[in-house]
Amino acid sequence: MAEQKKNRSTATSVAGEVEASLLSQLRVIGDIYWISPVRNRLILMILGVFSIIIVTSAGQVLLNRWNVPFYDALSRRDFPAFVDQLMVFFAIASVLLVLNVAQTWLNQMTRLKLREGLTRDLVGEWLQPRRAFKLSNSGPIGVNPDQRLHEDARHLSEMSTDLGFGLLQASILLISFVGVLWTFSSGFVFNVYGYSFSIPGYMVWAAFLYAASASWLSWLVGRKLIKYNADRYQKESELRFSLMRVNEHIDAISLYRGEADENRRIGFDIDSLLAAIRLLVTALTQLTWVTSGYGWITIVAPILVAAPVYFAGNLSFGGLMAAVGAFNQVHDALKWFVNNFGAIADWRATLLRITSFRQAVQATDIRNSVDQRIKFAESGSNEIRLDSLKITAPRATVRLKEKQAVVKEGERVLITSEPGIDRTLLFRAIAGLWPWGAGTVSLPTDANVIFMPRLPYFPPGTLREAMSYPVGKDGFSDEELVSALHELGLTRLESMLDFRARWDRELSDDEQKSLAFARLKLHKPRWVVIDEALDGMEAGAHDRVMGVLRNHLGKSTVVHIGREDRGDHVFAKVLHFVSDPSGHGMEGEGLEGV
Repeated sequence: MAEQKKNRSTATSVAGEVEASLLSQLRVIGDIYWISPVRNRLILMILGVFSIIIVTSAGQVLLNRWNVPFYDALSRRDFPAFVDQLMVFFAIASVLLVLNVAQTWLNQMTRLKLREGLTRDLVGEWLQPRRAFKLSNSGPIGVNPDQRLHEDARHLSEMSTDLGFGLLQASILLISFVGVLWTFSSGFVFNVYGYSFSIPGYMVWAAFLYAASASWLSWLVGRKLIKYNADRYQKESELRFSLMRVNEHIDAISLYRGEADENRRIGFDIDSLLAAIRLLVTALTQLTWVTSGYGWITIVAPILVAAPVYFAGNLSFGGLMAAVGAFNQVHDALKWFVNNFGAIADWRATLLRITSFRQAVQATDIRNSVDQRIKFAESGSNEIRLDSLKITAPRATVRLKEKQAVVKEGERVLITSEPGIDRTLLFRAIAGLWPWGAGTVSLPTDANVIFMPRLPYFPPGTLREAMSYPVGKDGFSDEELVSALHELGLTRLESMLDFRARWDRELSDDEQKSLAFARLKLHKPRWVVIDEALDGMEAGAHDRVMGVLRNHLGKSTVVHIGREDRGDHVFAKVLHFVSDPSGHGMEGEGLEGV
């Protein structure tokens, strides 16, 4: 499997993270929210923020006009007028304060709803039947999806809110103050060597030219940040996956005294992440030269632009301060791109990761429906049919020896294999999880089939929830649960039905398997396919399981993929899983569509 993943990582596949156009990525996000339950609330919140920004901009225009009488009162040393203008200021500032608080609340709630809609959609798409397993075999994009489902979804939601509302506010401020600045510019008369002339909208054009030069230079210096951010997030997810892997297997690592080796392996991931961050730091430092440089110049730029008119006596001190304020508002709106270029690059990288992941999840259904795959069908009768079944493994091809194998209702069938063959491949193929190969797998129509993996799964929660899974904790009565535990020799657990634990760590291997069969006894399925769960059990636990199969699941059809019968004489029919010398493995194939 490791070799298979290595091959897939180099393959050119649909799941590859090829950067699509920004418009196509935004279309994907738009489709997510258009069908999301949070759509209407999001629309109301965005309209609320839009309204607040409009009113806030009007208040800032009033505040800019307030500069003229306030600074003129200062220049005249007119104290009563100064006090009057202070009262006007506090009135305007109080309204703006309330608006700022309301906008902050709406911003945070919009973040919350954006994340809710995006995360629920991604998790819903990922957990469509069989998709998560198929994605895990689709190359690097499926190795650690938790990073994209959790961290990337959070990051994209927060940044989209901040950047989106920031751009909206900058746009409205620009529209509001361009007119104000144009009005101030109309009175600017230049006197050069005895000639007088005016430039309509002089300060507006100066602000546009100044911001345009800063934006162009920022894009030129900082455009590589998109790639560097994407690489950084990929390395972060790889390090997180390595740490989780070590934590999950810490018992075995400690027994082998493999801490030093694991430290070395994680060290490689840390070095890779640090190298990616160093590139990002260098690029951000280069961008800071541009953004900070323009930031310092901006302190004096509007005064320098208006200075010729002021010193010529065509502009009062109050008018100069109002013009400077309007210039700064227009320039701040125009340089939104400069101030946020690093964040925009980060947002683009996260948007790419989210959209490519969602498209890869959805594409698994297409990739696994093309030719050269096992066909899955309904048998139309009460039987399981395996016709000419071949399975392509990473290094070889294996097949069912019987060309046409039929398992009829009520039969007990054992499928054994030659030494060295991965029997789990057959289990996955029958369950529809492993589509690579040839032949047909037909399952009974509308049948209640339970597939029992070699390692049982118990969800986090109470013992009651683990035994009832997946029907919910109220699926069975206490009497039924206790009876199942007693039947499988798990009497010590009878008083722990509402006890919460990690049952895969709380119980021994035999107890976990016994608990899985206790769950099977409760559900009483008509059809059961078991993957080696009976192999390796202690004699006592094995005998109790066989008792359940005979006495409580006597009418169920049971297919066990595992070792030879121990002499229980439960399985009356035997099929054989063998290697296929005429086939070859996945190595060397393009694996397009895998």
